[in-house]
Amino acid sequence: MLDGVKMASRRALKAVLVDLSGTLHVDDTAVPGAQDALHRLRRASLAVKFVTNTTKESKRNLLGRLRGLNFDLQENEIFTSLSAARSLLEKTRLRPLLLVEDGALEDFAGIDTSEPNAVVVGLAPEHFNYQTMNTAFRLVLGGAPLIAIHKARYYKRKDGLALGPGPFVTGLEYATDCQATVVGKPEKTFFTQALADLGCSPDEAVMIGDDARDDVGGAQSTGMLGILVRTGKYRPGDENKVNPAPHLTCDTFPDAVDHILHNLL
Repeated sequence: MLDGVKMASRRALKAVLVDLSGTLHVDDTAVPGAQDALHRLRRASLAVKFVTNTTKESKRNLLGRLRGLNFDLQENEIFTSLSAARSLLEKTRLRPLLLVEDGALEDFAGIDTSEPNAVVVGLAPEHFNYQTMNTAFRLVLGGAPLIAIHKARYYKRKDGLALGPGPFVTGLEYATDCQATVVGKPEKTFFTQALADLGCSPDEAVMIGDDARDDVGGAQSTGMLGILVRTGKYRPGDENKVNPAPHLTCDTFPDAVDHILHNLL
C-alpha cells in the first residue's frame, strides 16, 4: 500500500540514497525482494549510495554481511556515520574516547586515542555502563567536546526494538549542560556529503529509509524527496512525526523502487 503527498516540480532524478539496517535487511535477514529491487534501480542508470548510521561494525564487516545476503554493492558505495565522525576527528585533530563497539574500531585505525580530549558516542551496548559513562561525563565537564555519531532513539533487532545511542548522548548533554555535535543522519552535512560524492544536488535525489526522523526528515530538510518504508524500526503513525510529511510511505523497499521507476523518472 502506498500513501503519498504532492511535491513541487523538481529536476530529473539522478540518484537514490538507501538506508541499510531496517530498509534492506534486519540483522542477517534480507527484506524479501530487496536484492532484485536494487538490481532494477541500477538498470535504470540511477546512481545509488548506501547511507547508514550503523556504528556497531566497520564498513568492511558491513560490506561482508550485505554480500553474504546476496546484495550487489561495492565498499565505495557505502557512506557511514563512522566515516563522517572520522573525518571530523581528522579535521580537528582531537583524541577521542571512543564509545563504539569493538567491531567498529577499525574504521578509526590511526586516530590517536591517548589521553582523550573528546568524547565520541556511537552504539556501544558493552560500554554503556556507569564507569565508562562517568569517565565520559568528567571529560565533557572538563571541556572536552561531545560528538554524537548519531542520536537515533532506537533501532530494530531480530528480537525487537532496542535502545540506540540517542538516550545516552542526551544523558551526557543533560548532566554536563552541553550540546553534542551530531555527524550522522539527520544532519544536513551528512546528506550533502553523500550527494557530493555522486555529483548531484538534493533536488535530483530521493532517500529511502525506515526512520521517519533521521532518514526521511533529514533528507527532506536537505531538499531531497523522502520515502518511508514500513519495515525495520517503523511504527504505525511514524509518517506523522515529520513536517513536511514523507513524499511517500510504502510497505517495503521493493515497493519504493516500483514507485521511483514508474513515477519519478
